[in-house]
Amino acid sequence: MNRCRAFKNVTHVIFDLDGVLLDTEIIYKNVIANIAKRFGKIYTPEIQGKVIGTVERESCRIAVTEMKLPMSIDSFQTEFRTTAHKQFHNVPSMPGAARVVKHLHKNNIPIAVATSSSQDSFTLKTAKHKDFFSLFSHVVCGGSDPEVKGGKPKPDIFLVCASRFLDKPHPEKCLVFEDAPNGVKAALAAGMQVVMIPDENVPVELRKDAHVVVNSLETAPLDLFGLPPLSS
Repeated sequence: MNRCRAFKNVTHVIFDLDGVLLDTEIIYKNVIANIAKRFGKIYTPEIQGKVIGTVERESCRIAVTEMKLPMSIDSFQTEFRTTAHKQFHNVPSMPGAARVVKHLHKNNIPIAVATSSSQDSFTLKTAKHKDFFSLFSHVVCGGSDPEVKGGKPKPDIFLVCASRFLDKPHPEKCLVFEDAPNGVKAALAAGMQVVMIPDENVPVELRKDAHVVVNSLETAPLDLFGLPPLSS
């Protein structure tokens, strides 16, 4: 665990979706890698680090330009979306996600989701987890929400998400759980504290800005932020 700065008590918690609540990153990774392989290209960890946490269009742009793929961004996006969406019906939750979310909900901590996914994509991914996602106050889908003008690393999605809690907390009262460097940057730009659960391909230097870095949600030190700790 990386503790790099002082901590402040929070009252609300915001979760990213992919790689934090649902184990979807492996789907994205395999789809992009397989497209690249057709052209003799390799989807390296460095490029993966740039793609993680971005909205779909930006993910496709990065993949095409970074690997110099001989196809348009539109063509890549069509194939990417079609292939990935076929696999979204059976996405498992991340280890510890249900335990942490249920714990916060039981203790009356307002919780929400802020994802770069579009509403359609979110609906597909969460189809078999409806009871779980009913515990959240609300969900902001940055890929299709008209109020989210800029994608991560811009702070828009987290500011919009905070504004939709009933009591509209100040950003500094919100704690964010993220797995992607762009998500961490977005949370910090919004004036929020952030706990990072990074993908193994995220370089160490891209983890240093998070307030805390952990290997799983269950090991997050909630008490450092004034939240009720998980019972052992």
